Amino acid sequence: MSRIAAVAPVLPPHRHTQAEITELFADLVVPSGEKRALLERLHASAGVRERHLAMPLHAYRGLQGFTAANGVFIDVGAELGEQAISTALDAAGLDPQDVDVVLATSVTGIAAPSLEARLVSRLGLRHDVKRIPVFGLGCVAGAAGIARLHDHLVGHPDDVAVLLSVELCSLTVQRDDDSTANLVASGLFGDGAAAVVLVGERRAGRMALPPGPRVVATRSRFYPDTEQVMGWDIGGTGFKIVLAASVADVVEAHLADDMKGFLDDAGLSVADVERWIAHPGGPKVLRAVQASLGLADGALRHAWESLAAVGNLSSSSVLHVLAATLDDEAPAPGRYGVLMAMGPGFCAELVLLRWDA
Repeated sequence: MSRIAAVAPVLPPHRHTQAEITELFADLVVPSGEKRALLERLHASAGVRERHLAMPLHAYRGLQGFTAANGVFIDVGAELGEQAISTALDAAGLDPQDVDVVLATSVTGIAAPSLEARLVSRLGLRHDVKRIPVFGLGCVAGAAGIARLHDHLVGHPDDVAVLLSVELCSLTVQRDDDSTANLVASGLFGDGAAAVVLVGERRAGRMALPPGPRVVATRSRFYPDTEQVMGWDIGGTGFKIVLAASVADVVEAHLADDMKGFLDDAGLSVADVERWIAHPGGPKVLRAVQASLGLADGALRHAWESLAAVGNLSSSSVLHVLAATLDDEAPAPGRYGVLMAMGPGFCAELVLLRWDA
């Protein structure tokens, strides 16, 4: 097994109410007419109260073209990434020189050298640190990143691994796209980042860690013929959202059976899971998760609260929910949790956690 040693969620400082963001983005995307009224209705029903943005709100009026937006992504993304990793390592009682592998994920900008490469010297990471930049997993990447680093740590039980997620979704809003998908996305997605420190089993045994979760098992699930459910069409203006109304339908059709099979293999059932750490994909998705698994009201409390407070942060969101869950009183030793997210593909990632003393 591997051990989650620390989680550090971070947000850019520019915080605005949903109403303020709605007014600006409506001016930029659909200045008048029926589509403006539709945008306002979609924003109001997104379950989002406030969001943090990569830039001051007024600066979006002057942001022209993909080159400028991607430049902001690199500059702000590196700043947030440095803050997240530094905070997580401090919380775990580790130094940058202790890190053996970094997996960095984002789906809202492009950087080569990638973001984690730009942080090696800034953070003081070793020059032989292993780097794994990941693009394209989208919202599922927070869960998938934990799962893939767990795979590494099972084979390298003395290692320290860091997952970095940086998502600046506001930089992708398309001014020339009045599609329902773009209107929905402009009201749902926010900006943020997070870092997770995981350690191998032998390394954990040498550390004075507080009670926390170990990764017990993971499962990936790919759904064929769902490529158009979620993703990007990338062109001259940057990232144009692909977001079908059928996301919640896919959840309802598959999640219950997938979860049952996953838990059956561990000798468990839904009733044995005490903590549910779900990606806050939106109100319809969260309601579909709850209904599919037969969860009690309040089981997804942190996901709903994160959605309202900061919006959907793509791959960073489930890590913010994980951090909030770890701030709660820990379950009794031996109790279980499940961390889960879904994303482009369409696909899902399930991670089984067990709390140890």
